[in-house]
Amino acid sequence: MVVVTRCRLVRMLTAMGVLIVLLAGCGRPALGAGGDTQGDEHAEHGGPIQPVKTTEADWRGVAGALGRMGTLWGETVYRVGFPRRDLTVTSRGVRIKAGFALGSYAAFVRYRDGETMVMGDLVVTEDELPKVTDALQHNGISQTAVHKHLLAHEPPVWWTHIHAEGREPVTIARAIRAALDVTATPPPVTPPPPPPLDLDTAGIDAALGAAGTNDGGIYKFSFARKETVTSHRRVLLPAMGVSTGLNFQPTGGRKAAINGDFVMTESEVQHVIQALRAGGIEIVELHNHALNDQPRLFYLHFWAVGDGVTLAKALRVAVDSHNVQPAS
Repeated sequence: MVVVTRCRLVRMLTAMGVLIVLLAGCGRPALGAGGDTQGDEHAEHGGPIQPVKTTEADWRGVAGALGRMGTLWGETVYRVGFPRRDLTVTSRGVRIKAGFALGSYAAFVRYRDGETMVMGDLVVTEDELPKVTDALQHNGISQTAVHKHLLAHEPPVWWTHIHAEGREPVTIARAIRAALDVTATPPPVTPPPPPPLDLDTAGIDAALGAAGTNDGGIYKFSFARKETVTSHRRVLLPAMGVSTGLNFQPTGGRKAAINGDFVMTESEVQHVIQALRAGGIEIVELHNHALNDQPRLFYLHFWAVGDGVTLAKALRVAVDSHNVQPAS
């Protein structure tokens, strides 16, 4: 996507009567997936661009290019997962399940102007990271973050966020597939029914004021920002990864490991950190997922192991410290 800003012509007459034309606002860089002209775009072009409804059939080409089917969320976000079931990762003595913290994904959304935006997160080993970076860059996929979701863990694993925009979603999907193909990401399988959860789910729900979901044996919660979030004038939806996600992995005796991330504005960051630490929850990483979101958002990953309800009560204080509501 290329955005050309409108140049303003300012004419000034010198004392000798010579007309000098100054071009104000010209010469700015073209805006691609990593540009940063969001504020001017709103001022010059009107309001944010809304997503359009789609069907599963609209994304068949994307599914074919990626070699797996996705799930359509709210008739707008086509989200495809690439769980790293091949990895045996241990952190603080806890064997990390793929659905807990090792879930790569790409989320596709079509907009009213015909453009498609893709946001996602790829889980890669330390050895895979340089090859994935080269594949993404070679194929025009922007990287917007490289970081970790876990504290001390073996083997070393990294997470890299991706962003792309264009009129050909299948072309973008092929580029993402090229990056996946330099990893050991396994092919898709039909997931079995989720196992029972050794957790007091009713107590956790009550503590968080929301209803969790048993996703393959991981108890998950999602909270959406209450305000409109955009990137390149396009509205970002919670299923694109713009949400606070809380994950509980049972560890026995109704205890759980918790992991996930909070999505916060600048003014909320310290309040969330203080709330988490007051509840004995460790901070893993504070960073951005996007290069030009509006409002500017920060993401914080966390970790703790303990009684599920006690941890949920501590998380609730942090949830109440930022402007979110349970995602629909």
